[in-house]
Amino acid sequence: MKSREEEYKEIFIGEALEYYDALNRHISDLEKNPENDSLLAEIFRLLHNMKANAKAIGYIHISELSHKLETAFELIRNKKLAFADEAVTILFDGIDLLGELINNLDQEDYQAQDENIIRNLDIIVQTGESGNKPGDKAVEVAKGPKYLNSKNIQLSDLIYIQIKKLDHLLNLVGELIIDRDRIISISKELDHPDLTSVSSHLYRLTEDLQFSVMDARLVTIGSLFNKFPRIVRDIAVAEKKEIHLDITGQDIQIDRNILQIITDSLLHIMRNAISHGIEPAEVREAAGKPAVGNISLSAQSDRDMVQIKLSDDGKGIDLNDVRRGIVQKGYLPAEAANELRDSEVLSYIFEPGFSLAKQITEVSGRGVGLDVVKNAIDSIGGRIRIDSEKGKGTTFTLHLPTSIAVKGALLFEVDSSFYAIPLMHTDSVVALDKDELHEIGGLLVADIKNETITVISLNEFLTADEKTMNLGSKAKLQGVVQNIIIVTYNNRKLGLIVDKLFRQQDIVVKALNKPVDIIEIYGGVTLLGSGKVCLVLDVPALTRYFLTKK
Repeated sequence: MKSREEEYKEIFIGEALEYYDALNRHISDLEKNPENDSLLAEIFRLLHNMKANAKAIGYIHISELSHKLETAFELIRNKKLAFADEAVTILFDGIDLLGELINNLDQEDYQAQDENIIRNLDIIVQTGESGNKPGDKAVEVAKGPKYLNSKNIQLSDLIYIQIKKLDHLLNLVGELIIDRDRIISISKELDHPDLTSVSSHLYRLTEDLQFSVMDARLVTIGSLFNKFPRIVRDIAVAEKKEIHLDITGQDIQIDRNILQIITDSLLHIMRNAISHGIEPAEVREAAGKPAVGNISLSAQSDRDMVQIKLSDDGKGIDLNDVRRGIVQKGYLPAEAANELRDSEVLSYIFEPGFSLAKQITEVSGRGVGLDVVKNAIDSIGGRIRIDSEKGKGTTFTLHLPTSIAVKGALLFEVDSSFYAIPLMHTDSVVALDKDELHEIGGLLVADIKNETITVISLNEFLTADEKTMNLGSKAKLQGVVQNIIIVTYNNRKLGLIVDKLFRQQDIVVKALNKPVDIIEIYGGVTLLGSGKVCLVLDVPALTRYFLTKK
């Protein structure tokens, strides 16, 4: 497996060679049309980016050469140096040397014969800055080595590919996995040695293919995290606050599409942390805190998930304020709101239109709530959690899958039909006697691990007629022992009674076709190895349906 340094090096080389090719093309065009300001601007931009990228990754030789070339073209842009005569030759030599250095980054002992070229570049810069012409100092310009010729043209080992092409490729892999599981199931039924051998080989190949395609879509979280220092600075200035930002885990990798989807969500949470979380300096000092607010943004790998945390040391969330908001907005009566656990209270912050903002600022409090954040994270099969302590601060934790197309799921059976629940939303599986369930308020509840959890029979819910459905009746339950899957969403738990539990399995989720695509409780469909259709339950929709009735 490649190290991070090797990956960064490959990315830099691929991009730098693209810049090098573009520079050669633009300079050749500029020689034919030396007054073309747009060409000069593009050349300057490419050299400036090359300089910055090389310096950031530690290739000082390339950075310094790019800087000299950038300076020379800046003089040309400002009409202090003419792109003619010796200057053209020297600048072409400088670009050739740049390509030579890039192409030989893998050779540790490589030494370019660059003394004369560097000296010549210094001369034309000096003459341009002094107002002389290069021809005025012709004893001094020496010939440099020629690096570019018809014998040593090289192509980059890297290619850039549109993400939509990788999306299509991953979809094809998903289809292949479905067929693979079907073939493996058939081979087990037939028990033919040749077929068993081929299916085993097919399994290994598709596994390798799946992970290879998923690996090609990975980017480092740093590509998003590294944009936040400037963002935080701008928000802090607008809010008249001073913020210290600590970032860790930039090297963690995640699917590029997932990172794209959560970008706005993370920005929204950051704005809230600075605007509503971090107190003004005088308030912090009065409370015995440092005047500078602290925010940390971190990422870490957690099995098949990536965990992103954004924490602040601000005022925290007053749970009593939230309870009052729950009642005022009509979600629950006061008695029910007071009975909620702290984690359940915080979950209402994600309800549409719920806000504790006392005032509108430039960056927050305009009616765009955390429900938008929640919906974005739900759309990729992730989940979000809030932990907060009044006066101490707040932490948002995002649990994100590493891939959208392939998900780990728990398979089960209800009324002879197959269903799946994403593992992301599966808390635990328990077996309870029917006597341990209690009929309260038209629903069943159970005490599980010191928590009172609402429990429903999926058999009754999915198969009974709406007029005769009775989810609060134990009499309709089959058998003495009930298999219950505890699912979690938005800090709320719900128990689902199922007929049979099967196994955990990676599944490829496909969108439902009309007319069943409008049924909220179904998040998609997959095919099992047996060829059976398996509906994927939408846990957020289920929990919203039942737990908002409390």
